[in-house]
Amino acid sequence: MKKEDVPQDKSTLSSINLKELCYATDENGNYTTALSTGWEPKTIALENSLQDINERIEQAKADVKNGKASPIVYFMEVCKMDWITLAGYVGMWTWRVKRHAKPSVFRKLSEKQLSKYAEAFEISIAELKNYHGN
Repeated sequence: MKKEDVPQDKSTLSSINLKELCYATDENGNYTTALSTGWEPKTIALENSLQDINERIEQAKADVKNGKASPIVYFMEVCKMDWITLAGYVGMWTWRVKRHAKPSVFRKLSEKQLSKYAEAFEISIAELKNYHGN
């Protein structure tokens, strides 16, 4: 893309006065950098992704409130993690972490296990234990 063709569409970046660094070619065909305020297709894709994340967070919140899931599921979504990522952070097998998503199993977790989750989510153990989907 030529430097003068770098998109300058309205995006979430432009609303906070940020610009994205892009690579483009100058008038001699050499690669250079250019700043972009945004690109509409990228903005639409990002907004769709954020909407999907927010829907998953709301579903997790409802599942915790209704006793279908433990707070681990909610905080995992809030922190934009998946099962494999969370398992890596807490140093456990993925199947164990998924098992801890069950409220009955979560209630039996030791303080040591809870502390690993709290550290991964950057919250206190009390916040993790006392979250009820409210």
